[in-house]
Amino acid sequence: MGQKRSLNNSNDNVDGEETSTVLIDQQPPSKKVKTSKKLNGSIKLEDTTVDDESIRKDLSENDGEDVEIVPRTRRDMIQLPYDQKLKFVSVIAQPMAGKKLAKKLFKLMRKASKQSRKQQLRIGLKEVQLRIRKGERGIIVFAGDVTPIEIMCHLPAICEDKDIPYIYVPFRTDISTAIGVRRPALMVLIKKHDEYQELYDECETKIRELMLEFMKTV
Repeated sequence: MGQKRSLNNSNDNVDGEETSTVLIDQQPPSKKVKTSKKLNGSIKLEDTTVDDESIRKDLSENDGEDVEIVPRTRRDMIQLPYDQKLKFVSVIAQPMAGKKLAKKLFKLMRKASKQSRKQQLRIGLKEVQLRIRKGERGIIVFAGDVTPIEIMCHLPAICEDKDIPYIYVPFRTDISTAIGVRRPALMVLIKKHDEYQELYDECETKIRELMLEFMKTV
């Protein structure tokens, strides 16, 4: 930091004027702040430049450019635009649901949770694995931001062997928010129900189409 100077209560009268100046930093200019000068009983604001390394930013360089947003909290992750969420998923998170399909899947999760979270949803790695082995069926939605990915990378192959439709969405928080739980969910199995059969069938059909397209690229 630069040296500081002060001129306190100077009583030198120049043309009847009394002046006082607050402390300012003598630093390279980059940010404008206000200092005050008392002139014949009135306050006059003057621009003085100081430098602050921690907050200095040249906004003119970013004019017209997209600024990448890095999620730091649960709220940040939820509010992040869908296309930007895709930047944070694993490379093996395929097939990935598009924005429209993801919206329908979250709606389906909410309906299933409202109907009976305990009966219509299987949440988390251990429960989903257990229910699959016991022969339960449904749509499985994986989170694309799971790390380390090795803890669940075997499940898509199991789903394919058992002909169970599966799909990825970007974040664990997307799943937990849709099903109404606070703890992020790695995956969820959605079971069929008459109350949301039409939406379920629509999602399943689209997922199977995406799975076929993905298999062709493997």
